[in-house]
Amino acid sequence: MKSKQTRWAVIREVIAKNKISSQEEFLQILADRGLILTQATLSRDLKQLKVAKVPDASGIYIYALPAGMTMNNVDADANRQDGSAPASGFLSVEFADNLAVIKTLPGYANSIAYLIDQSIKMEIMGTIAGDDTILLIPREGFSRSQIMNALSNYIPNLR
Repeated sequence: MKSKQTRWAVIREVIAKNKISSQEEFLQILADRGLILTQATLSRDLKQLKVAKVPDASGIYIYALPAGMTMNNVDADANRQDGSAPASGFLSVEFADNLAVIKTLPGYANSIAYLIDQSIKMEIMGTIAGDDTILLIPREGFSRSQIMNALSNYIPNLR
């Protein structure tokens, strides 16, 4: 099984590019792409990704990405040079002395914090995540601009 982040990137891309009205249809599209999931896993992923069913122009309910998630976010996942998926759902970052607080869309903080913790080893000591907020603890000796530069490789539209 692919990693959760990779699976989520595929799920977001499928939603952005297709009008899907049932989980059975969704599971089949994912299987056609080589991603075999159980209905329970798909349901849990959709909930964690804050995916909703909304009516389309014809009144049929289809899966939709949360507000703020655009096709550009999905395309950015596929176009990474280093093979890692960027963090989608980012809203802002603010510094207080040597700590940073990152705001995200609801439900995105844990996955972004995980990505930061796994990817940025030198500049950042670690993160603590809630539902929509991340406390970022940088290592001593790194400036705000160095931290922002490290984050900009993984968070689209940071600058």
